[in-house]
Amino acid sequence: MKIGFHASHEQFKPSKLLNLVQLAEKKGFEAAMCSDHFHPWGKNQGESGFAWSWLGSALQSTSLPFGVVNAPGQRYHPAIIAQATATLAEMYENRFWIAIGSGQLLNEGITGDKWPPKAERNERLKQSAEIIRRLWKGEKVTFNGHVKIEDAMLYTIPKKPPLLIGAAISAETAEWMGSWVDGLITTSKPQKELKEVIKSYHRGGGKGNPVYLKVQISYDDNHEDALKGAWEQWKTNMFKNTVQTELRLPEQFDDASENVEPQDIFKKVRISSEIEDHIKWLEKDIKHGFEYIYIHNVNKNQRRFIEDFGKGVIPALAQEL
Repeated sequence: MKIGFHASHEQFKPSKLLNLVQLAEKKGFEAAMCSDHFHPWGKNQGESGFAWSWLGSALQSTSLPFGVVNAPGQRYHPAIIAQATATLAEMYENRFWIAIGSGQLLNEGITGDKWPPKAERNERLKQSAEIIRRLWKGEKVTFNGHVKIEDAMLYTIPKKPPLLIGAAISAETAEWMGSWVDGLITTSKPQKELKEVIKSYHRGGGKGNPVYLKVQISYDDNHEDALKGAWEQWKTNMFKNTVQTELRLPEQFDDASENVEPQDIFKKVRISSEIEDHIKWLEKDIKHGFEYIYIHNVNKNQRRFIEDFGKGVIPALAQEL
C-alpha cells in the first residue's frame, strides 16, 4: 500500500499544483492523482486548469506514478482520450493510469448537448471504454452508438496500455463496473459502506484487480482553521451524488450550499489538527486492502499538510505494513 497526494485543479493554479506535487514527492508521498474539471465546484475554489497539459509537466518533473479521473463521451470524445493516454503511457511507461466515470453536468454541460439520464450515461461510458481499449490495441475503429467514431486508428501506441480504472461512489456502480474495468477507485465513507463498495466490485467480477481510495481530509495548524478551511472550500461538495451530477454552474453549487453549516462538513471530510487522528483513520482504510490511498486535503494550507504528513503519517503507516 502506498500513500498518494491528490492534486485538485479546482482549487489551485496549475503552476502551484506542480510545485506542491514536487514537494509531496520530496516529503515521502509515493504517488499522485488529479481531478479533471472545466468548472470548479464553487467560486471559493475558483480555478480550473487543464489536467492533460499539467500531467505532462508533472510526470516529467517527478518520478511519481500519476492517475487522472476523466469522463469520456461528451466533453471529451473517447478517441481523444485514447490518444492522450496512449501518449502519456508511451512516454512514462508504467507510471500512468486513468479512471473513468459518467461525469457531472458541471463539466460536461459546456458542450450544449443533452445531459442524458444516469442509465444512458453509463451505457455511453462503457461504449467509450470499449472504443479506448480497441484504439490502444491499434485497431481501426468505427462505431455508431451513444458515441460515434469512424475509421479512427492510433499510430502511437504504448508497449503496455495504462490501467483503465472505474470510478465509483456507490456499491451499485462498483458492481456494474466489476466485469469490465482493470481496477476501482472510490472515495472515503463510513467503514461499513466502504466495505460494501469493495465487496460489490468483487461480486461484479473485479476480484483480484487493484482497488484505490481517495480520502477527503482537512488538516491544519489547529482545529478551528482545519474546520474553517474545509467549510470554505468544500461545503459545495456536501450533497448526494445524484444532486451533484445534475447542477450546471458553480453559482448553483454556491446557492445550494448557503445553509451548509461548518459542523455539517464532518459528514464528508475527516477534520482534525491531530496527526494521530489521521493515522487511526487511515489504519482502518488500510485493512480493506487498497493498493493506493490518495489523500486530498481540502483546505488551502497544502504545504503544512504535505510536510506534516510526510514527517508523521507516512512513516507511521509504513512501519505497520
